[in-house]
Amino acid sequence: MKCYVCKSMGKDTEAVAICIVCGMGLCEEHLVHEEIEMWSGGYPFPAEKLDVTLPRILCQRCYEALQASK
Repeated sequence: MKCYVCKSMGKDTEAVAICIVCGMGLCEEHLVHEEIEMWSGGYPFPAEKLDVTLPRILCQRCYEALQASK
């Protein structure tokens, strides 16, 4: 799979990840890596923050959209 962003700029770069929101293939230059906090507990509210995180890979466009909604 090729990086979608690079391909649109005329480059031929292998993708190393896929955006979890839109599914776009991304090279290392165009991906955004963010760690999500993990919480433990039941409904309706989480009880405690865990020491571990969950990695999230996004394209820049989806990352910006998610940041705008915060």
